[in-house]
Amino acid sequence: MEFIIIPIVFGVLFLFSCFFTVKQQTAVVVERFGKFLSIRNSGLQLKIPVIDRIAGRVNLRIQQLDVIIETKTKDNVFVKMKVSVQFKVIQEKVYEAFYKLEYPHDQITAYVFDVVRAEVPKLKLDDVFERKDDIAIAVKRELNEAMMTYGYDIINTLVTDIDPDMQVKNAMNRINAADREKTAAEFESEAQRIRIVAKAKAEAESKRLQGQGIADQRREIARGLVESVEVLNNVGINSQEASALIVVTQHYDTLQAIGADTNSNLILLPNSPQAGSDMLNNMVASFTASNQVGEVMKNTPKRIKKKDDHTSTDYNPSDTSNPTEPTN
Repeated sequence: MEFIIIPIVFGVLFLFSCFFTVKQQTAVVVERFGKFLSIRNSGLQLKIPVIDRIAGRVNLRIQQLDVIIETKTKDNVFVKMKVSVQFKVIQEKVYEAFYKLEYPHDQITAYVFDVVRAEVPKLKLDDVFERKDDIAIAVKRELNEAMMTYGYDIINTLVTDIDPDMQVKNAMNRINAADREKTAAEFESEAQRIRIVAKAKAEAESKRLQGQGIADQRREIARGLVESVEVLNNVGINSQEASALIVVTQHYDTLQAIGADTNSNLILLPNSPQAGSDMLNNMVASFTASNQVGEVMKNTPKRIKKKDDHTSTDYNPSDTSNPTEPTN
């Protein structure tokens, strides 16, 4: 019985060793006695045990390799760059990818180093940040030309990080901050200038209107004085007496206006005691003269014409002792 079971077991094991499975997006390289036989794709596959063997499995999915490079820019700044390379094995070139290139990651890394260290030293640090896409395109172009021979297709290359030295970054931040402060100061100065100009224009317009108002006021005062002198002249007061009367009136009006304000203080400082006395005497004399003129006007008799003989008679309304009656 045992002699029957042992051959059956070996037969089952031999049968199972003839079959193998290949996963999706994977290729299997099969060799026979150490020589390449075939490439098997996904699914259930058959091989001859002992004679055939699986040499290796090749991943057909898109893979990513991150390469960190330290290099120098044109302005002698050392930066660390991270370049991400996305690649895959071409399904029709699995043989080349498996047999021609033993360490594909090392090969890709070498090409990335070569291209980046050839491109970055041509650029200044600011240009490296601005033209990182150009660096990525150059890396992809160079890798495609080199890796296509080995059965690899470069899908994309991305410069994902640019990291200068910490002191350089601090200096760049200070430069940026200083530039922004300069811009802010320029805007503040411009705003201050606009405010000053607007204020000056407003003050100029205010002074102009104030001067115009003062001129109009003085014009009206002068017109009023002229009219006052004309009125006084019409009642028999000459221009000199009228001017003196107007001066005295304005003087007392001024004193009344000053006295009406409880917070005002009036100090009269003449040039000399004699000058002050003379000014006061002149004012008093002018006021006395104006009173005398009024009395004279009251005592001056009016001339009344007769209707019949066209003769006139002096008539004084204030004199009741000897009235003169007009006759018909």
